[in-house]
Amino acid sequence: MEKFVDVIVPLPIAGVFTYSIPPDFIHKVQEGCRVVVPFGVKKYYTGIVIKVHDAPPQNCVIKGITDVLDDGPIVLGSQYHLWRWIADYYLCTLGDVYKAALPSGLKMESETLISINSEYDFGLAFSDDEIRVINELRKSEQTIMQLSKTRCVKRLLPVMKSLLDKGAIYVKESLKSTYRPRCEVFVKFSERMKDEEFVRLQLDALNRAPKQQHLMMKYIELSGWSPMHLAEKEVSRKMLIEKSNTNYSILNELVRKGICELYEKEVGRLTDTNAGATPLSVLSDMQMKAYQEIVAVFREKNICLLHGVTASGKTEIYMHLIDKVLKSGKQVLYLLPEILLTTQLTERLKLVFGSRLGIYHSKFSDSERVEIWKKQLAQDCFDIILGVRSSVFLPFRRLGLVIIDEEHETSYKQQDPAPRYHARDVAIMLASMVNAKVLLGTATPSIETYYNATHGKYGLVQLAARYRNVCLPFIELVDIRELIRKKRMVAQFSPLLVQRMRNALEAKEQIILFQNRRGFAPMVECRICGWVPKCKNCDVSLTYHKKSNCLSCHYCGYLEAMPHECPACGSQDLVHRGFGTEKIEDEIKVLFPNARVVRMDLDTIRTRAAYEKAITDFEKRDADVLIGTQMISKGLNFDYVSVVGILNADSMLNYPDFRSYERAFQLMAQVAGRSGRKNKRGLVVLQTKSPELSLIHQVIANDYLGFYTEQLKERLLFKYPPFCRLIYVYLKHRKEEILDEAATFMATLLKNGLSGRVLGPDYPPVSRIQTYYIKKIILKIEKQLSMEKVKMFLLQVQQNTLLNERFHSLVVYYDVDPM
Repeated sequence: MEKFVDVIVPLPIAGVFTYSIPPDFIHKVQEGCRVVVPFGVKKYYTGIVIKVHDAPPQNCVIKGITDVLDDGPIVLGSQYHLWRWIADYYLCTLGDVYKAALPSGLKMESETLISINSEYDFGLAFSDDEIRVINELRKSEQTIMQLSKTRCVKRLLPVMKSLLDKGAIYVKESLKSTYRPRCEVFVKFSERMKDEEFVRLQLDALNRAPKQQHLMMKYIELSGWSPMHLAEKEVSRKMLIEKSNTNYSILNELVRKGICELYEKEVGRLTDTNAGATPLSVLSDMQMKAYQEIVAVFREKNICLLHGVTASGKTEIYMHLIDKVLKSGKQVLYLLPEILLTTQLTERLKLVFGSRLGIYHSKFSDSERVEIWKKQLAQDCFDIILGVRSSVFLPFRRLGLVIIDEEHETSYKQQDPAPRYHARDVAIMLASMVNAKVLLGTATPSIETYYNATHGKYGLVQLAARYRNVCLPFIELVDIRELIRKKRMVAQFSPLLVQRMRNALEAKEQIILFQNRRGFAPMVECRICGWVPKCKNCDVSLTYHKKSNCLSCHYCGYLEAMPHECPACGSQDLVHRGFGTEKIEDEIKVLFPNARVVRMDLDTIRTRAAYEKAITDFEKRDADVLIGTQMISKGLNFDYVSVVGILNADSMLNYPDFRSYERAFQLMAQVAGRSGRKNKRGLVVLQTKSPELSLIHQVIANDYLGFYTEQLKERLLFKYPPFCRLIYVYLKHRKEEILDEAATFMATLLKNGLSGRVLGPDYPPVSRIQTYYIKKIILKIEKQLSMEKVKMFLLQVQQNTLLNERFHSLVVYYDVDPM
């Protein structure tokens, strides 16, 4: 009987696709394994098998799979169920989820190769550009990208079209894989070395070649070789050369003489450590009480919120819980909002748990992520995975506990592309599917999480004091509005902050300065006519970056040189408005020329090595001042920081979003918490033009409950979460008039079905990105309404809208539970 498979392909297309199984592959195909499938006319993709069956689809031509890539499942059944939930809940396709979940190295797809037509008569006339391209292709077949890098011609595509029209070249599809196993060359003695006479002769002969003799003796030492037992231990070529202080040519001579042999072996990229002998720290009385309360909560509920002030020792409690779960034979997923935090935490966890710990995040190479994925499917998998939001997609066979540290962080929410999931909510769903427990930890819970904890949905455990009863930092409020008016500010710093920084530097203490904007100046303006440089692709002003002396768009990456004069009026009086981290760095170096400064933002921190170096330098006190954006607010632990400066609290408040006050409170409280974490009470200088705001005073008093109560009243009044669910509907088109028409049409259909629950359409704060105009429709859905029916109605409205020929190139996507 003929067999078929239902397959997911990594494309944003709804549904699954059915292929036939050729007889050769019948016994190889399993649910969860990867297969190569043809898609469209020429393309090939790596699909995931979700079902094997014998029911042929009706009224269509069935293609067959072309290869099976795995001996066993690469995606577990529990993972597929989670993928289905994500696709349904976040209104995206299974292909979107598949593309986000698997490392690129596990998703082979075809690429277009250009080849010479060997049967073509090349005696005909060609242009000079065509001859250059033909000469390149005679060397080897190449992709268009490879050809363009040769710079053989200036305008490649017209030349390619001409050659294709003439039949001189042709295109074909070839599967490519980005993953290559890491291999290393090892050394061993040849079989002839079992012969004692041969060994004696070689040793005598090597008396005349002392370097070869030395290398041979070093191999014997490293491997533990004896004539009866050829090798005790494998020795890599690299290690042997380094330890013997010789070179490859000397080793090659030993190979030529038949003494040594070389062989290649797959070694993998995952570093193995045997650390883990350090015992767990003893918990303080308050920590032990919190630990016991969490264990008690887990007997009755599956989710618990640990609400502990900054520096209260939450991580130590996590480690004790991890130890308890590991002893029961289960695995732990430990989620962090930022890659930055994994750098500090990895060393602490490795000291205790050693090689049982695995790290997973996007700063690892794709090949490393593939190897971690495969290890999680093996018997010797990691017992603990420490990672960022993408870690929720890893395979787990024995998951017992999920820890979500800094659960309030917006970094857990994926923005673009789809699926626009929230890792906290996905992790909670994952845990519920496999009957695991979830611990949410933070000093500043999200409003929704705290509401669930205080209304009985989650358990709640409080940790109200810092470890060793160190006092929370003292926050000094500075009204910079008056200082600016009286021209008493020193660059962006109040006289009080300058004095506090000077005192800290003289006492050999460290300083953190927080400004939630990167670059040198957010805006450049002509003082004469008011001209402001704008991005040609987006509806935003360009940010000036002094180091590169260019203007940059932080939305699409567009760059242009800083003009010497205004293109509108010719004036050279161009001024910088506002300030970013780069400008702060410059001003600190002027104020304190001897201070060692580290800056942490997306401009300076782009690689894993850069993250680790910045953290290590500041941790080891090789830097005195750390300047950064919100990435420095997220749970970092530095013992010698005595002063924190929040340079402009107002920039966080004046944003048109119902969560702006919540984010501002969380950011300021978290940044303030970086100060005075060891034995001395820290100091925070909070600069603002709005000292009268209740939010500012709630931050100063660390009054989370007062802040929460005030925000909850407003959200109840205006119908925002946690009292309803939000769905943002985004529409994008290159033509503004078509977008307006489509948005109005779709909003009318939605209002007919959902009446007063629909707001808009309207333009978002940034209404054009990467040449696409954008409009937004907001849906507010009461909790008692069926979200499943609402989403079905939404997709039906989208389908009806796209049936209109004018809207065929309209892009519609959804953000469920937006942040």
